[in-house]
Amino acid sequence: MKKTLIIGSLLSILFVQCTEDKDPFLISKGAIGSLTKEIQMKQVDSIFAQDSIVKLSPVENALGTQGEVEVYEKGGEKLLLLSPNDDSDPNSVITNIQVFDPRFKTEKGLNVNSTFGDIKANYEVVNVETTINAVVVFLKDSEIYVTIDKKELPENLRYNMSAEIEVTQIPDTAKFKYFMIGWDMDE
Repeated sequence: MKKTLIIGSLLSILFVQCTEDKDPFLISKGAIGSLTKEIQMKQVDSIFAQDSIVKLSPVENALGTQGEVEVYEKGGEKLLLLSPNDDSDPNSVITNIQVFDPRFKTEKGLNVNSTFGDIKANYEVVNVETTINAVVVFLKDSEIYVTIDKKELPENLRYNMSAEIEVTQIPDTAKFKYFMIGWDMDE
């Protein structure tokens, strides 16, 4: 009798764990919530059926969703900007995502409201690219990259267009201008 109760309890626990819903805001390798890197633009409408989708450059007589789209919650909160590989093809996969909502986060808690200090504490930076007004920070073994406005940097680095900015020169308090996910089509 005891064995039956123990086995029944274990099976119940396993069943409950297997039926848990996936976190709709978790950013993981190849996925952000229900959206994966294999999803085609024409499938976006069904994935975000409870949300509003705004087509940024609507194509006349289009059979499905194509081109860049913004995803909003029904309440009006902007969630994501989705960019396909080919704007004119509804079968095109999504290659770039800009995240706006802080509920979207990694297992380590990184989100749009995080700072560079959060990156340093949880990730390894593999590259820092300098642009005219910002620096783009790429993370090791991650599809996430962030843009930090040069206004967040020490003054001696803000106006020097040719400065090679190092990880150690970016303050821990630097906020993100853009929080992005880039999916490589060839993987």
